[in-house]
Amino acid sequence: MEQEPLFPRHEGYRNLVSFRSARLCYDVTVRFCDRYIPARSRTYDQMVQAARSGVNIAEGSEASATSKKTELKLTNVAHASLEELRLDYEDFLRHRNLRLWAA
Repeated sequence: MEQEPLFPRHEGYRNLVSFRSARLCYDVTVRFCDRYIPARSRTYDQMVQAARSGVNIAEGSEASATSKKTELKLTNVAHASLEELRLDYEDFLRHRNLRLWAA
């Protein structure tokens, strides 16, 4: 008989729209920065890392097996990181006198 793991895996996050959107945001941000931001600049690193942190939804989901508090904390980090990234994109437009599209 196969024994159940002490901490079951929670890979259901892969089906979440929030995870898929965050991962797409990361992929697009890497391509955007490669094209428009100097590779050695702090802005490049900041934007890519903020996008990467947005994918913490996965880490939060995995942590949910042992701690709902940690799951919530990591999910909040993901949310805050994506907000920071949104502001970086707005700054990019503002500094170049480009129009921000209406939401």
